[in-house]
Amino acid sequence: MDQIRISGINGFGFHGVYPEERRVGQRFMADLILFTDLSAAALSDDVNDSTDYSKVVPDVKEILEGDPVNLIESLAERVSSHVLSKYPLVQIIEVTIYKPEAPVEAAVAVHIRRDR
Repeated sequence: MDQIRISGINGFGFHGVYPEERRVGQRFMADLILFTDLSAAALSDDVNDSTDYSKVVPDVKEILEGDPVNLIESLAERVSSHVLSKYPLVQIIEVTIYKPEAPVEAAVAVHIRRDR
């Protein structure tokens, strides 16, 4: 299956378990791999035959900056559910959510894969 890879979607959100994270907020980043069939788009050279990443990026940014969740696992699930429901050509999605300013002495990330 073909892939569309989108890296480095940034947003400022208030996700986290700790009160300080909810109060101050921090930067979150997302990388996506959209598994789809790109053959029709390649032949037609028409964005309507593909998944328009210029629409996916602001959707994901809105989720990163939206209603707070405790866990980045939940944030990744929100992103995957949204993309699979809104973009019918995407058959499988992989989402990595990065929390570079986590309140630990390391940057953390979660990676999930969901099928339609």
